[in-house]
Amino acid sequence: MPTPRFLTLDDVAEILNVSWSQAYALVRRKELIAIQIGGRGQWRVEVDELERFIQQKYAEARAGTLPEEPAVAEAADAGPNSAG
Repeated sequence: MPTPRFLTLDDVAEILNVSWSQAYALVRRKELIAIQIGGRGQWRVEVDELERFIQQKYAEARAGTLPEEPAVAEAADAGPNSAG
């Protein structure tokens, strides 16, 4: 059997060791490019696209350009004297 060209979001989540919702969020934010197939619009990610995404994340990590986590940024913006 040939290697499949497309992966489901379940497959992507398993490969990246994240939840399905985290994989879906990557697609929604267009960090990971996917297409919708069929009447129910099920998402599919091309194997080459997933590999490109992984390589891009490694390049960002090497360059030190990882985006700051939203929760960390909010906490830093709030400061110690903020109400809330």
